[in-house]
Amino acid sequence: MLMVSLAIAALLAAALARLTGLPVDRHASPVQWERSLYVQDGSDGSILIFAAPSGKEIARLQGEQGFARGALRALARERKRHGLGWDLPFQLRHHADGSLTLSDDATGEKIHLESFGPAQRAVFASLQLEPAQGHPHSLPQGVAP
Repeated sequence: MLMVSLAIAALLAAALARLTGLPVDRHASPVQWERSLYVQDGSDGSILIFAAPSGKEIARLQGEQGFARGALRALARERKRHGLGWDLPFQLRHHADGSLTLSDDATGEKIHLESFGPAQRAVFASLQLEPAQGHPHSLPQGVAP
């Protein structure tokens, strides 16, 4: 019963913050690195990720990479809901406390990636690195989506 009460209290606090317009950014930790990313649906159902501003393809998410695909599509849905296009990139930010966020500065939406476990976080953390020999990568070895 205590767990149910705590869950209800947390939901009420989040709802109150959203309704009153109070900022709910739980990551005040400074940004250590940031990467701007453009995202596009591929003709084969994959999701293509490009480095901004160069436009260089850095990753291609295919197959069973459900979480990564879902996170990016959720941000895309919000852009569409706000009537925004794809001219602004998403921001992948690594904070000094080790947290990783995927943000859309155009809509104010933010996904706290560490909340979904280390394997899901690793999918996005790998996007910090440039792929060898100019070839886009999919997932780090041993990471299950």
